[in-house]
Amino acid sequence: MCGSSWSGKASDVSPPKIATTTKRTAAVRSHEVREPDARYLATKQSVTPTRLLLDVNVWVALFDDAHVASSRANELIETPGIQIATCPLVENGVIRVLNLPSYGRRGALGIMAVRQQLVQACATLDHEFWPDDVSLRDDSAVDFTRVHGHNQITDLYLLALAVQHGGALITFDQNIPLQAVHGATAAHLRVL
Repeated sequence: MCGSSWSGKASDVSPPKIATTTKRTAAVRSHEVREPDARYLATKQSVTPTRLLLDVNVWVALFDDAHVASSRANELIETPGIQIATCPLVENGVIRVLNLPSYGRRGALGIMAVRQQLVQACATLDHEFWPDDVSLRDDSAVDFTRVHGHNQITDLYLLALAVQHGGALITFDQNIPLQAVHGATAAHLRVL
């Protein structure tokens, strides 16, 4: 996958590619995927890879090569064998955020262009669609006594959805309280 600048207009002939950076620092190279140590292979063979639910901001970083976290998001998505998931909340959020009139220096990127980029990315990667089948009205999903404010609601919902589907939420947000989602462990939340 290669990066490109694009105007985001619906008249663009081809959809934008997921952004990548051509310059990698030593710090980025040190986080590249390596072959597992042979002593761990016997215990790890039966474990299936976890499907990753990328939050809206991770998708935004993938689609915008000028985003401050674009290289981190692309490093993740280029991981061999990566399995991703989306849900209606995330898909809607990606299209909405990248089409805000105030988004970045270029403004709105174009609804059809962003939608097509999302379609292309999901078709290219090992993707699974998860329905929004967690209800915040259900006491078994989230412990609201541990919620610190309104800004955590969406993150906690996505974490609960990842727990229900046996996956992990991928985010840049370092302030998601695991203890607020019933059944969540450190394996269910990965911060880039």
